[in-house]
Amino acid sequence: MYKILTLNNISAAGLDRLPRHKYEVASEFTSPDGILLRSFKMHEMEIPASLKAVGRAGAGVNNIPVDKMSERGVAVFNAPGANANAVKELVIAGMLMACRNIPQAWDFARNLEGTDEEIAKATEAGKKNYGGFELPGRTLGVVGLGAIGVRIANTAIALGMKVIGFDPGITVRGAWQLDAGVQQAGSVDELLSNSDFITFHVPLVESTKHLINAERLKTMKDNVVVLNFARGGIVDDEAMVKALDEGKAYAYVCDFPTNLLKKHPRVITLPHLGASTREAEENCAIMVAEQVKDYLENGNVVNSVNFPEVVMARSEGAFRLAVVNSNVPNMLGQISSDLAKAGLNIIDMLNKSRGELAYTLVDVDKEPPQAMLDEIASIEGVLAVRAIG
Repeated sequence: MYKILTLNNISAAGLDRLPRHKYEVASEFTSPDGILLRSFKMHEMEIPASLKAVGRAGAGVNNIPVDKMSERGVAVFNAPGANANAVKELVIAGMLMACRNIPQAWDFARNLEGTDEEIAKATEAGKKNYGGFELPGRTLGVVGLGAIGVRIANTAIALGMKVIGFDPGITVRGAWQLDAGVQQAGSVDELLSNSDFITFHVPLVESTKHLINAERLKTMKDNVVVLNFARGGIVDDEAMVKALDEGKAYAYVCDFPTNLLKKHPRVITLPHLGASTREAEENCAIMVAEQVKDYLENGNVVNSVNFPEVVMARSEGAFRLAVVNSNVPNMLGQISSDLAKAGLNIIDMLNKSRGELAYTLVDVDKEPPQAMLDEIASIEGVLAVRAIG
């Protein structure tokens, strides 16, 4: 029986993927095999020795101490793309709200007073203050062409916009899905200087912190609209507000309210709504539950942020061994030697590495004895080893 600790409310659609005859799910466990969470911050949490996998029902993993998990041989999974449609819709809505001045116009209309005739007269007199512009023919710059960025780029093309994209790490799968009309920028600066709208879909790391700053704002088009539904910190808020006050930028739309931003007349702040739809929450929960389940039951790794992708079909009648170790020479040789000393024959094996970590799945002809597992665990550089029934 596997024990799964939930640190946040996880959609029942995801938890239903964990059959009750194999899984015990609760919000309190002292020795869980796996953890499922959404926004809970794990950095100060004591990590149980029993932990094998962490599943984040979302894309970002800033709230998880990934390096610490890697040192312990714990796989960390996320759900890239599961909330892509929800974020795409919000970005498109953000562009429309900004260019048509919808929040400001709504605020004006809902505060009108007087008779209906007086309100109608004030409406006609005031609407000229909220005239905007349309999307077709404008250029959208998309920084980050993962699952979300690709959808936004393709939708903008369908709306009649020109689109420039930048992502030096774009995958082959992402490139296949991208509309042929999307132009490739050679650098972030090239994209910024040629875009009327700019949207970000990258993680917050050292290289992306304050990607939009005072210096770059000076090189951008006049009346640019900046959208940030990725992470707070990618845009330097003080520099952004200064650009708005000086008339350089037209609007800033983001998911991260602060005291500086929340009441600015040219800023639209939302309460982190990017993935806040029923469908997105269900999709994320289903994806991450299935990934954690496959890892615990079969050792397979899909959509991990710290482990290499490893998927190996189960050999009929075989017993499986999973080993996590530092990516150093002669690990496979030492593991194979211990298997041979225990009289186990290797039926199938798959080994892959990612950065400083390596991961090996081995199918053998007999059940691995505990003494042999202990022997492998004692090899210098082995971080975790387990037999999978």
